[in-house]
Amino acid sequence: GEPLRFQALADTDLARARSFLDTRLWGAITAVKHGAPLLREGGSVVLTTGTVARRPMPGTSVVAGLAGAMESLTRALALELAPIRVNVVEPGVVRTELWRELPTRERDGLFASAAESLPVGRVGEPEEIAEAYLYLMRGGFSTGSVVVVDGGTVLV
Repeated sequence: GEPLRFQALADTDLARARSFLDTRLWGAITAVKHGAPLLREGGSVVLTTGTVARRPMPGTSVVAGLAGAMESLTRALALELAPIRVNVVEPGVVRTELWRELPTRERDGLFASAAESLPVGRVGEPEEIAEAYLYLMRGGFSTGSVVVVDGGTVLV
């Protein structure tokens, strides 16, 4: 999906917000609708959300709404698609291309500020988040779960 855009609701371009939700929410629904029938027995679906569902801030209403919807969607799909397992990973701030539209100085400042506020003292790396996806794909006893991999974001 496209990079996240945080801004006050009053300044939000609704057409752009709809496009964002089309890509991220309806994209997930479409992928699961068409992909689930093709999964082998014991297969699983792992979606992605974000900590903003639990820790919204001013300017995150559209993104927080999406994140909350992904958590609810996961639980509903886990029941509807059973025995296919459906889970969601909830990363915190991770050093990825998601932040590519921020100017380098602003992006570095975001990472430094996040690192200072986190109990682990740094932002996440993609490889660390990938471990959560692998766990959920391999483990046969998790469904409807939200796995938070955030360096302690929701604690502080």
